[in-house]
Amino acid sequence: MSNTPDHALVVAAKTAMENAYAPYSKYQVGAAIRAENGQIYAGCNVENAAYPEGTCAEAGAIAAMIAAGAKQIKDIVIIAVGDVEAAPCGGCRQKINEFAEPDLTIFVVSTAGDTTRYSLGEILPHSFKLEA
Repeated sequence: MSNTPDHALVVAAKTAMENAYAPYSKYQVGAAIRAENGQIYAGCNVENAAYPEGTCAEAGAIAAMIAAGAKQIKDIVIIAVGDVEAAPCGGCRQKINEFAEPDLTIFVVSTAGDTTRYSLGEILPHSFKLEA
């Protein structure tokens, strides 16, 4: 497990975060994934008036990856404004699990400069997954 997040992923996640649409919570989140093809896919949270029926940054990045034809998450960075770490919600943990191995390192970064790393297996133990 790497100790530091990939700089290109941090930049992509931060750029996505800055484009987040969060008029209700004011809590902007960005995520960036490097897929098995080496490409980076980013997403941001998008809220709407039927709050909380928005989408999470991780879901947006995964959707971009799948839309581009990639299927495997190799690296992921999630970033949020301020000093609060934006660990993935339960639904996003399951979405990440669908396209990654349990030893995937998830870097959670704050714009205040804090970074925490988790393995997918650590934050989603005993996961439910289709075994092909």
